[in-house]
Amino acid sequence: MNQEYPSTLLERAVKEFSKLPGIGRKTATRLVLHLLRKKEEEVEGFSSAIITLKREAKYCKECHSISDTDICPICANPLRDHSLICVVENIQDVMAVENTMQFRGVYHVLGGVISPMDGVSPSDLHINSLIERVAKGEVKEIILALSSTMEGDTTNFYIYRKLQQYDVKLSVIARGISIGDELEYTDEVTLGSSIINRRPFTGKTL
Repeated sequence: MNQEYPSTLLERAVKEFSKLPGIGRKTATRLVLHLLRKKEEEVEGFSSAIITLKREAKYCKECHSISDTDICPICANPLRDHSLICVVENIQDVMAVENTMQFRGVYHVLGGVISPMDGVSPSDLHINSLIERVAKGEVKEIILALSSTMEGDTTNFYIYRKLQQYDVKLSVIARGISIGDELEYTDEVTLGSSIINRRPFTGKTL
């Protein structure tokens, strides 16, 4: 047993929490000790919520966002503009854009961006299903709302090339967002303004 921990049970719990992104050993220890001080029913409720999420959460068959049902509430909402699709990297970005209350279309979650350095190729992302949505002929505009990074720009260009044959307008969010910034960490006013002031995408970086 590591001498730093007085209990193997504590050490094991800290080790598991440390596997979470952005959680170091010290933070993991604080979280575990916090849970240890809670009542048993509160901890059981916490663990039950995580297990239930893992077992029962689904991904929308239309946009690939997380959902309780086969089709998420946004895609199922007849009041949303289904001819306007906002393409984002992950589910956190859907939440970030929704918080701006400036977008009334629907989404398409790629599940990442093209990154050869990280071994992520186009086939690892939900790009083909985006093309299938456009091919149905009901989509009028695609907003590329990916992070302003080299990987995001590469993904934008790949999607642009794949959709050139279709009669659909391609836009990219305005660069009010600094180069290298991720959408989920951008303030709501800036992000909302970037969507409203989006520009046509011509296959070149702005």
